[in-house]
Amino acid sequence: MSTIQIDRLLDTVVKLDASDLHLTVGRQPTIRIHGGLRNLQTKVLDSDDMVALMKSITPERNQQELQEEGGTDFGFAYGEAARFRVSVFRQRGDLAIVLRQIPNRLMSFEQIGLPDMCRDLVRRPRGLFLVTGPTGSGKTTSLATMIDYINIYIDHHIITMEDPIEYYHYHKKSIVNQREVGNDVPSFAEALRRALRQDPDVILVGEMRDLETIEAAVRAAETGHLVFGTLHTTGAAKTIDRLVDAFPVTQQNQIRVQLSTALICVLSQVLMRRVDVKGRVAAYEFLVVTPAIANLIRDNKTFRIDSAIQTGKKYGMQLLDDHLWSLYSRGMIGAEEMIDKGKNAADLREKVLQAGGTINRPELDDAGGGDD
Repeated sequence: MSTIQIDRLLDTVVKLDASDLHLTVGRQPTIRIHGGLRNLQTKVLDSDDMVALMKSITPERNQQELQEEGGTDFGFAYGEAARFRVSVFRQRGDLAIVLRQIPNRLMSFEQIGLPDMCRDLVRRPRGLFLVTGPTGSGKTTSLATMIDYINIYIDHHIITMEDPIEYYHYHKKSIVNQREVGNDVPSFAEALRRALRQDPDVILVGEMRDLETIEAAVRAAETGHLVFGTLHTTGAAKTIDRLVDAFPVTQQNQIRVQLSTALICVLSQVLMRRVDVKGRVAAYEFLVVTPAIANLIRDNKTFRIDSAIQTGKKYGMQLLDDHLWSLYSRGMIGAEEMIDKGKNAADLREKVLQAGGTINRPELDDAGGGDD
């Protein structure tokens, strides 16, 4: 299998607007499209194919890392057509590759359905704006949209630290410097430490995965910068708990106080497959930190945040399950996926049945399934 083959595969991904391409030994190349997996009608891949495919796209430095660590990640541009985020890893002694397509075009707030309130919040001079959700829930896209909005309308210096860089931003009204972890700078924590000396107005931290990074991000938000960060949590209350729990018990009170003043909002999202048209739609939980919510964070009463979100509708706040229900009621998403992705499955199931809806669970009818 030559490099022509990878080009043909990537052409297919771009043409069909698939989100991912999976390559692994013993299976045909497979794409993920609108959330589901679909085999491409080509040959089943063997070990040699995988080595050739890997070599055709993986930079030297990453081939080295693959040898030493058993896995590597990088981004690459496929001509003008698209960019891909690539993960190459070993499994059962062979190679496997997953390529995620990163759309080239930045979208507007309306196109991705971001809450209107976000427009006001990204104009804030300082504070911590968190975007959370499971992997593949569109966090990167939401952040890219907000960064692009600032870039178009405000004269700021924006520094992003990403692993790898996904969307490319060009200088518009703002200056945008994008640093790739592993390429331009060794770690998120190091990039953040340096960023404070680079006269930034806005800092985007691709992942707040360790204590040092969280601490630095909160400090940057307190000292007069607008800081965007992401976490793999679902829901606003859980996000705050996760940040606090990253700290040793002796520092948890202090971080609660810091978060209560530094945190602007938490936007938590999941991506749903649409049933009315082709494509996907994001469902959001949105918490805006009001003085009342700041008190709940400071007093360690995050369990009361969900009810505070319900009463905060005038600030544009909403609970994830309420947004899911509204998408379901409008016929945009199916009951099954809503229940799977919701926070309170039992309540949602009950509501569907009360509204006269049905819940199809084909896998329960055919427990013997497995091969397709």
